Amino acid sequence: MPADASSLIHPAFDRLREQSDVGPGQVPGLLERLAQVPDPRDPRGVRHALAVVLTLTACAVLTGATSLLAVGEWIADAPPHALERFGVRPDPVLPRRLVPSEAAVRRLLAGPPRSSHRPW
Repeated sequence: MPADASSLIHPAFDRLREQSDVGPGQVPGLLERLAQVPDPRDPRGVRHALAVVLTLTACAVLTGATSLLAVGEWIADAPPHALERFGVRPDPVLPRRLVPSEAAVRRLLAGPPRSSHRPW
């Protein structure tokens, strides 16, 4: 069965098959791959790097999160060493990391806001 034209999964598998001699140390990690995703947000007011939010979301889903609420809870409870490794910024005042909220993840995954302007 051919893949949906918008699916990137099958082309990615084809590229992996072509590079069968690639060793584990030569494969970029999830964070490095997600850093290649173009960020559609206006840079003004961005608090969390897109790759960081996507990586945290992917990790939450891989550990069993099945809703955005569960993703937010996983991110809020993520171990400090994981947050540091994923590039989550430290809080300048408190001894913790500044993690994206569930609302921030929800807004990011929903995409850019649609214009509410209706033509007359």
